[in-house]
Amino acid sequence: MNSKFSHCLAAIAVSATTLLAVHPAVAQGAVDNSALASPAFREHKRTFGLVYTLPQEVNDKLGLTIGGLLREKLLNAKLIDEALRFNIPHVTVLHIHNPDPTTPEKMLKAMPKLPPVLNVTLKTFYTTEAAKGAGHPWWLDLGIVKEGASFETMMAFNTIATTTLTPLRDGPLPRVTGPVYAVMSDAAKELVQTVGVSGLNTVKDGKELRPHNPHNTLVYSMAKFTPEIQAAFNQTAVEFNQILPDGIPTAFKTVSIVELGFAGNVLREIYRLSLEDGSVLNVATGAKVAK
Repeated sequence: MNSKFSHCLAAIAVSATTLLAVHPAVAQGAVDNSALASPAFREHKRTFGLVYTLPQEVNDKLGLTIGGLLREKLLNAKLIDEALRFNIPHVTVLHIHNPDPTTPEKMLKAMPKLPPVLNVTLKTFYTTEAAKGAGHPWWLDLGIVKEGASFETMMAFNTIATTTLTPLRDGPLPRVTGPVYAVMSDAAKELVQTVGVSGLNTVKDGKELRPHNPHNTLVYSMAKFTPEIQAAFNQTAVEFNQILPDGIPTAFKTVSIVELGFAGNVLREIYRLSLEDGSVLNVATGAKVAK
């Protein structure tokens, strides 16, 4: 791990109070958790996020090996929306909800020190629910091997990015409200209240908590996760793991600020940040921009 990056994490981890006070002006009065009291999902307006987009060679391999099978299985299950839904393949750092169109610029300005190039292996397909028993949404994911220096660096960066960027949210992500929030564990509910979504790394009482689970999602679904659907796509995961038993080694050389849909699918890339030299590309204009 980059020594400066390690020292940065260590300094932040010394005190939870210091960690949570990075953006007090943004955090005070801007975050509204009232939607958590509603039995219905919060209305989705705009979600922005920070993600590692998958390199083209990884997308090509997934397309050639399991892409056709996945589409066939979705159509056979009459999951037409899922077969058609657009997504730029990625591994998430974090997502935040805020309808303010200047949120990406604010994220860029607040961006912490980036990690170096991350060498990881995408491996193991599995299904998951937003919260067990919530019914929906659910996803078919491809995990990341949870070991090695790059994985540790990825997790450390998530901790720092969570502290720096989640104060820019206006409230919880809509997909973790209503029926999902109602059946979450107490620990997950606390994360939704404090950082807007479960599954992000934080520091509490001076200790780093690591619920973050970096992964690539192949299916985004709001269909009910019935026993039949669960069984079918658990079997799909088994078959895909037989096809790619060793996973796909890759290197993440960039991280991007993006806009997402309700379920977390990436709809557009806004800024692409190089992990090699820190340069920033405005994807829409093709111009380099100052951070």
